[in-house]
Amino acid sequence: MTALLVLPQPIARLPTTLRSHHHRFAFLQRSYKLGSTSRVTAMSSSSDPSLETVAPRAAVTSERKLNPDLQEQVPKPYLARAMSAVDPSHPEGTRGRDTRGMSVLQQHVAFFDSNGDGIVYPWETFKGMRAIGLGFPTSLATAFFINLVMSYPTQPSWIPSPLLSIHIKNIHKAKHGSDSETYDTEGRFDPSKFDAIFSKFGRTHPNALTEDEINTMLKSNRNMYDFLGWGAAILEWKILYKVGKDKEGLLQRETVRGVFDGSLFERLQDSKKSS
Repeated sequence: MTALLVLPQPIARLPTTLRSHHHRFAFLQRSYKLGSTSRVTAMSSSSDPSLETVAPRAAVTSERKLNPDLQEQVPKPYLARAMSAVDPSHPEGTRGRDTRGMSVLQQHVAFFDSNGDGIVYPWETFKGMRAIGLGFPTSLATAFFINLVMSYPTQPSWIPSPLLSIHIKNIHKAKHGSDSETYDTEGRFDPSKFDAIFSKFGRTHPNALTEDEINTMLKSNRNMYDFLGWGAAILEWKILYKVGKDKEGLLQRETVRGVFDGSLFERLQDSKKSS
């Protein structure tokens, strides 16, 4: 039996090639409409489990919350910034700051490079600690510890420096563990990790940390058996709290952001000079 295809009159009068193109176009139209409908249906679903930040059987995910609206507050918060410490109040980083082409981590360390030669010696670290307001004994002990621990990883060769010098160009190699991970392994600034410091641990004030909250964060960020990282993180945050807390005993978000790119050090130094 032969099946006959009856075409509408206007189409039947078209040449065979045009009729073929017409049917192909009609099929594509139907396919597009079906595809669009399914996409709209999928997008209009009320919830997407893959976007959940809290797992019901993992209580810690409920205790340490993330900011689900960060992308509306900072452009591309998942993109680590090489030279700018950005947050919702500073989407372009510290205003008017000359980065000198350095990474955010390099800018942090460069404050202590008093002669600008790209190398930080223990006496320069000591001088920088004094400039931000630390006492003589604390500055002396801190300078020795920092240069002792960070000198060798930053050396341009395998030969240690007898003067415990830190080479700023290689400072990313001295990044320790058990930290907030706001610096990535290349020394960039990760806006999402920075924001998580406050969304997870700033329970009393959304944009500040109490001393107890800092202690909670330090314990929460510990990597297993990373004793050096534990000690380094404690030292850093205790010093920051000492020199940066406000009159209410709070460490404000802007103060913490400023320490990452080193702009806080400059403000503290200027404040000490003017007092």
